Amino acid sequence: MYFTDRGIEELAERRGEETVTLDWLAERMKEFVDINPDFEIPVERLATWLARLDDDFEE
Repeated sequence: MYFTDRGIEELAERRGEETVTLDWLAERMKEFVDINPDFEIPVERLATWLARLDDDFEE
């Protein structure tokens, strides 16, 4: 288990029943980066990874 899993588990426990849009999530991520600019790169990488999940990757 990674240390970050605790936060992910807390998110699932506290908000797992909610339905959100990707627009809502994108706005929360922008707000987070505005408050925590040191996390700009990891948040950008996560957003890019989520955006490209359905892309076909040639290996």
